[in-house]
Amino acid sequence: MPDPFHTIIEPFRIKSVEPLRFTSREEREAALERAGYNLFALTADEVLIDLLTDSGTGAMSAEQWASIMRGDESYAGSASYERFSAVVHELTGLPHVIPVHQGRAAERILFAETVKAGDVIPNNTHFDTTRANIEHDEGVALDLPCSEASDTQAPAPFKGNMDIAKLETVLADNEGRVPMVFMTVTNNSIGGQPVSMANVRSVREVCDRHGTPLFLDAARFAENCWFVIEREEGYQDRTPTEVAQELFSYADGVTMSAKKDGLANIGGFLALRDDDLAARCRALLILTEGFPTYGGLAGRDLEAVAQGLREILQPDYLRYRVRTTAYLAERCWEAGVPTVRPPGGHAVYLDAGAMLPHIPRDQFPAQALAVELYRLGGVRGVEVGSVMFGDAAQHELVRLALPRRVYTQSHVDYVGEVVAAASKNREAIRGLRIVEEPLFLRHFTARFAPLL
Repeated sequence: MPDPFHTIIEPFRIKSVEPLRFTSREEREAALERAGYNLFALTADEVLIDLLTDSGTGAMSAEQWASIMRGDESYAGSASYERFSAVVHELTGLPHVIPVHQGRAAERILFAETVKAGDVIPNNTHFDTTRANIEHDEGVALDLPCSEASDTQAPAPFKGNMDIAKLETVLADNEGRVPMVFMTVTNNSIGGQPVSMANVRSVREVCDRHGTPLFLDAARFAENCWFVIEREEGYQDRTPTEVAQELFSYADGVTMSAKKDGLANIGGFLALRDDDLAARCRALLILTEGFPTYGGLAGRDLEAVAQGLREILQPDYLRYRVRTTAYLAERCWEAGVPTVRPPGGHAVYLDAGAMLPHIPRDQFPAQALAVELYRLGGVRGVEVGSVMFGDAAQHELVRLALPRRVYTQSHVDYVGEVVAAASKNREAIRGLRIVEEPLFLRHFTARFAPLL
């Protein structure tokens, strides 16, 4: 049990450092113009505090670096795969463990083998790559968030939940056209909000009544489990590992980007219960990713993920992780900046729609705010709104995603100052128009121009 002090410190010591480059306002203005006001197009050395994503941007531990040296680079049947597979099987209980280079590869392989044109795939809320992969296979990515999710300020503890009544209706009305139900834990697009275990059980019961498999997008499963321990009755005395094992027990399959709660810089997996589906997915894996015991990864990467999956479930780490995010949210509130409440586990989501009511949706207020944060202080976030999701966007948000074990409290304080500065200047922020965009996932490569 921790000592009864208020300050929750980083549960690690810093052993190696990476220098940051400070830029001037003029340099950042020039960088924005060159990048077409798309923060994805900035070079890394133009960014001071990088909160674009928590995916693959974390710092690995001494044990992970040590495990890298044990990597077995045999093409087939490596010992590193055996260790990786054993950790995933122990955690999920699923018999078939297929490594991939990252989560979207798992999605692409799974949907290619299961989704036909016109099929409907319900989710509490699809994230960008999940939606894009389903739509690429001509399926319908249907979002069924709970009613509390529509209000960014509602204090509901599990705003990531799925609407059970709507799910029942969708499955009844689309018999034979729903190859699976998906749940994203935590629910990234709704502000990193957790899903309750009771909601997962209810979804499982609905799926069982309709003979439909249940899959989890488990990129941030550990953070979700910590919220269950903190907020859901009956779980306060459970360990994160025990909660995770219960969570996965309700699933027929899991897609996982280990670049998030795997604490690794690359990697992921597809874990399955069905023997026939696993055989088909392995065949496609060989065609596109690599042999089934490496799946596009080096043995050393498999080792890093295996170790990361052990470390992510340490209570001291999860307590620190969730508290850091809440601390940044509190700095934003002090500056009068609305965020999605309550704070999620991996990111603070600024409510740009509420903060910038003078910018209409078709002028992309969240993208405009993200650009302003970079212009003012070199802080890079990401738009989660109409640029990313088009007409399907429920809110206009800027996600400030905190890389794992990378930044200290002083970095977070600095980000709070930049957000406050943007708030003071909010009336002067102007919208943007798109001047160039691709067919899919336009937020990655679209180019913008500021409106006068």
